[in-house]
Amino acid sequence: MSDSRQLNTGDLPNDSNLSHDLSDSANRSEKQQHAEYQQFEEKTVSTRHIFQGKVISLQVDTVRLPNGEEATREIVRHPGAVSVLAVKDGKMLVVEQYRKPLERSQVEIPAGKLDKGTEHPMEAAKRELEEETGYRTDHLQHICSFYTSPGFADEIMHLYFTDKLEKSEMRLDDDEFLVCEEITLEQAREYIREGRISDAKTIMAVYAWQLYEATGRLI
Repeated sequence: MSDSRQLNTGDLPNDSNLSHDLSDSANRSEKQQHAEYQQFEEKTVSTRHIFQGKVISLQVDTVRLPNGEEATREIVRHPGAVSVLAVKDGKMLVVEQYRKPLERSQVEIPAGKLDKGTEHPMEAAKRELEEETGYRTDHLQHICSFYTSPGFADEIMHLYFTDKLEKSEMRLDDDEFLVCEEITLEQAREYIREGRISDAKTIMAVYAWQLYEATGRLI
């Protein structure tokens, strides 16, 4: 038996109304997400600047907590930094240098800070790679950016990858003393076990490299 019911076009959603509804829904979602992010926001009451150095500054903020009480926060301001997972012929380029805060040498991937407010992270990564390893590249892939110590600092680290390298020359700063070497993935894992590699960016780079070798993905 045929169905003689007719479709009432007035029941169909109007394109403009549908678009408006979707837009409203998206806006509500964004506002809800923002509210969730700001759920425990601490409003700044006052800021006291303590120290301004070549790399970092230190300030103490008085903040109002979500429960209405006040507290102090010691905050380190940093211009941001870059690091590079550089792989050459199946080996990772690393540098070994003395880290005064730790009072010992560390093996790390090449890295450095951004010039304050003037330098794009990718350009900084190219510069640091060449200065510290003597290799240059025009092919960098962004892996991720992460905050190094969000409990007290705003430093953000931009991590890049390349396996397309050209020989150049090292150009170290006057107060910079380091050696560059190439290590295998197994050596890198062994360095982590021994504690010779113990900084977050290099450990993250090693595991990104391991993932890349296994799956072709960096993250």
